[in-house]
Order: sequence, then C-alpha cells, then structure tokens
Amino acid sequence: MKKLRAGILSTGNIAATMAGTMMQMEEVELCAVASRSLEKAQAFAGKYQIPRAYGSYEELAKDEEIDLVYVATPMSEHCSNVRMMLEGGRNVLCEKAFAVNEAEAKEMIALAREKGLLLAEAMWVRYMPMAKTLQEVLASGAIGTPYTLTANLAYLISNVPRLIQPELAGGALLDVGVYTLNFASIAFGDEIASMDSTVILTDTGVDAQSSTTFVYKDGKMAILNSSLRVLSDRQGIIYGSKGFLVVENINNFETITVYNEKREVTAVYQRPEQITGYEYQVRACKMAIEEGKCECPEMTHEETCRIMAQMDAIRKKWGLKYPSEK
Repeated sequence: MKKLRAGILSTGNIAATMAGTMMQMEEVELCAVASRSLEKAQAFAGKYQIPRAYGSYEELAKDEEIDLVYVATPMSEHCSNVRMMLEGGRNVLCEKAFAVNEAEAKEMIALAREKGLLLAEAMWVRYMPMAKTLQEVLASGAIGTPYTLTANLAYLISNVPRLIQPELAGGALLDVGVYTLNFASIAFGDEIASMDSTVILTDTGVDAQSSTTFVYKDGKMAILNSSLRVLSDRQGIIYGSKGFLVVENINNFETITVYNEKREVTAVYQRPEQITGYEYQVRACKMAIEEGKCECPEMTHEETCRIMAQMDAIRKKWGLKYPSEK
C-alpha cells in the first residue's frame, strides 16, 4: 500500500480534526466523507479538498477504493455504524469510547475477525510515543516503586447536547473519564482487585461528575476523576517510594516531569513534535492493514474490551443504564 486511502464517517468537530491531520500526512490520501446530510458532506469535502462526498453512510461502506474508514459519530451509534462499514468490507478506526458497553464491543470485534478486517479503537494516547516513555520511566525506578496514581480530566462541556442525552450514551465517563481509565491502565496495568465509585448525575440522568478508585492486586491504588461541569488541570500524577512524576495533559501527554525525594526536578520528557497527535493511530492502522492484522498492537481488542468492562462495572455501581441497554 503506497498511500492509505481514507474515508471519514461524520462531519463533527473530531472528524474535522482528523481531516486536518490526514491532509498533512504524506502517507494518507483522504478520499471520501459521509454524512446523513449531503449538504453537510459537500461542505466538509470542500473545506478539506475531499473528492467524494456522500449523503448516506451506506455509500461510504460500498466505496471499494477506501482502505480505512474513521468512524466519528456519537458513541450510541458506533456499533451499528461499524457493523455497516465492516459488512461493506471496510477496515475501521472507531472513535472512543469504542461502544456503549462491552457486549457491543465484543459484537463489533467478532464481526471484524469474521471478515478478516482491521478494527481499531481511536484511543489516541495509546499510540503516542509518550505512552511508552511513561512506562519506561516507571520501569527505570526513577520514582522507586509506584504505589498511588491520581488522574483528573474535566472540561466545561455540560452544554454540549450529545453529552447530556442518555439516548446518545452521554455523560462524563464515556467521553472523558475513559482517558483516566486508560492512563491508569498504561501506568499500572489491569490487575484490579476492587473498585469503588461515586457519582453526581445530571437532570437528564447521565453522570455529570464522578470519582472512581481502583485497588490493584499488587497493592497499588488509582483515584480517577472526571466531570462535564468543571475545568481540571488534566494532570496524571504517580507517587512512588523515592519520588513522584507529573504528566501534563493525560489527554495528549505534553510533558513528564520527574521529582526526587526532596521534590527536586530530576528529569523532564517533552512530547515530540506532532501534527495533532491523531497521526499516530492512523499510521498504526496503515501498518496493521499492510500486515493483514485485525487489531493494532498499541490498543488490542482485549484491552478495548477490558476498558469497556471497567466502565460497565462503574456504571453498574451507579445504577446507570442507557435506554439501549434496558
């Protein structure tokens, strides 16, 4: 494959960021965009110089000149949209959260494997070089044995309609809280012994803000906070027996600063220059497709399902079910 021929499903903000990214990638050719509104698709195509604009998702699924479709619709639609693309023979990169729940995720993955197609979750931080850097710093013993982790991610987004609608799988957890879960997973793994969580719901019945605590089998602990109502520092802090480290922006690691026992800075790791950060997941998909894989090693199907199961368990603790689950 000389160039990855890509299509985008949906024309929202995140789709626009991906389009802008792909336009700057030499190894990618952005060929098509689809919306349920032909007018919106054509406007999007004009803005990003995309040759083909479709007024239905079905047309994109049938486009045999597309190597990879990026699905950027609301989470409630991911399962049906991804199924349509896979049935059409398209490889798929699906936005996070991957699905409404683990059952949907497993259904999507099973179909991808049956069809022999790539299906990857667009949890972009997993594909970035800084995720590996964080793991290397922890493994080096720079802060001794890490025992405690805190992660905070919150934005002033309670006025975004899709995020407060139960029908669209709204709430902070699936939209921003998923990053705190992934941060904990990158740093501490997934051997969780117990979980507790508290929540404040919106008037519409989805989570406005929450705090979740994981206790791991090896004695580590992670405290994870997410919200639609406040602006957070976006920091992930890992505390160890010989110091601690601070990750600026767990949504796109900017720096990792290491402190010793005297709280003195001993090292700072800077994020490499990037287009937007979205490019890493696209390159990973291109490589996986070329190698005939159904998943990307950076974010395996097993890991996607594990994170979805964690969110299922958290919502069960709250008593929060979406309409599609009832």
